[in-house]
Amino acid sequence: MIISTVPSVLLNPPAQAPRPESVEVGSTPPGRARRRLARRTWLLCLALAVAACLLVVVSGAVGSVAVSPAQAAQIVLGHLLPGMPWMSDGSLTPLQDQAVWQFRLPRALLAGLAGAGLALAGALMQVTVRNPLAEPYILGVSSGASVGAVLVIVLGSAALGGLSLNVAAFAGALGACACVATLARKNGSLSPTRMILAGVALGTLFSAVTSYLTISTSAQNVVSVLFFLLGSVSAATMASLVGPAVALAVACVAAALLSRSLNALMTGDESAVSLGVDAARLRALLLVVASLLTGTVVSVAGGIGFVGLVIPHIARIAVGADHRRMLPVTVLGGAVFLTAADLLARTVAAPTEIPLGILTAFVGAPFFLWLMRRGDAERAGFGR
Repeated sequence: MIISTVPSVLLNPPAQAPRPESVEVGSTPPGRARRRLARRTWLLCLALAVAACLLVVVSGAVGSVAVSPAQAAQIVLGHLLPGMPWMSDGSLTPLQDQAVWQFRLPRALLAGLAGAGLALAGALMQVTVRNPLAEPYILGVSSGASVGAVLVIVLGSAALGGLSLNVAAFAGALGACACVATLARKNGSLSPTRMILAGVALGTLFSAVTSYLTISTSAQNVVSVLFFLLGSVSAATMASLVGPAVALAVACVAAALLSRSLNALMTGDESAVSLGVDAARLRALLLVVASLLTGTVVSVAGGIGFVGLVIPHIARIAVGADHRRMLPVTVLGGAVFLTAADLLARTVAAPTEIPLGILTAFVGAPFFLWLMRRGDAERAGFGR
């Protein structure tokens, strides 16, 4: 889709920095309130982790081959803990084992990894540009990945030196990241406004290239192109989990180490510098981490929007804007959201499968508008 207009709120971050108490930099809540908030955060993280595990089990039980949730859990544990006599009672058929372990489990896990990765990337990008409506897709990273993938679908792998679809999509994402970083540099540092402008312009250009490639290819390729652009995890395998898992692990470690610096950056560059944070270098690092994380997810799951926009916002409302609490909730919340969305995509219109990008937009957009209507955006640390 070619973006013809840009909301002014995206291009004009608030002149007034968020209140220090909103991001909890330089101030600490009273002891009892702090302990209560920490307890709420841990309970919420535990609930989300349990929900993610239950969704994976339920996803393993849903499909054309009849498998109960208990049997799906038994199959998974049987592969994870081989040799245990109580894991194999002879009631499961090879077809059931194959359906759960080779097809349904990788799909559910990839949905969880993709949701966690996109949510974390969105949270980091919102800190980078200090705007609650920013997300990785606004920087054109998804559009760049789509160009690489569509080139492989339309021209074939041989025409691109043997690159696979996943590698070509990842290369496109890296290229888009490099272009945005180059165009957004001003006086030796990255400008948040220029980052958004460059991302929107490049995203429009990449979308135009993708549209041209789509209309100029054969009809049989159009379906593959559209399915990738709208997002899906239906082709997931155990091997396809490695890239997103590694990228998510690296990004989580980086975010955990930088959580205090992220709090400082939320208050503005001047405040961050006074607290000993190199704002320009931190912003560049966040751009790279968020873009690489997004590119890795898009290369295996296609274009899935709205996760990086809604989930971080909900996490801030739930536990506050302190990134030491908000980021774990964001990661787990993204995993639960997209795993549930994939389960709905497979069942709500069965046997037809709804692309994930369509479903996340249908679910996410009204919910986000409802939150904005309640005025929770102001309470989430991004007051206007």
